[in-house]
Amino acid sequence: MQSILETALAHEGVGRPCFVSVSIATDEEMRSLNATWRGIDAPTDVVSLECERPDDPDLAADEPCALGDIVLAPAYIERQSTGFGTTPSDEFRIMLVHGVLHLLGYDHLDDDEAELMESAENGILALIGTDAPALAVEFTRHDGDGDGA
Repeated sequence: MQSILETALAHEGVGRPCFVSVSIATDEEMRSLNATWRGIDAPTDVVSLECERPDDPDLAADEPCALGDIVLAPAYIERQSTGFGTTPSDEFRIMLVHGVLHLLGYDHLDDDEAELMESAENGILALIGTDAPALAVEFTRHDGDGDGA
């Protein structure tokens, strides 16, 4: 996981050291987190809780950034992989990348934001590799309704 996070941060031009917490949760724990932080009473694949941004002017130049927390639900991710035609390990990588991009300020509330986020995801996936090499080229999830993956 560390190498994926480091690759994602480098791809996004983050030059300072960052702390990222990664936790694993059950579907029920994710439902609770999703309800608390997003107002959605349902389990989900990943929840990202941002703390600081690497470009925060209040951080000293040599001070590490406490980027935030990423919580992943492996059982949910494994079930989801079937619907997306990915392997569970690829889907886990995708969700880890997705989570760190949320910590960096990306979102997918509209089509333009979703396209920017997917472009960044694809660039990172191309660097880290996947079980299905074409995945990084074909990855697209948003459906135009503002609530894509």
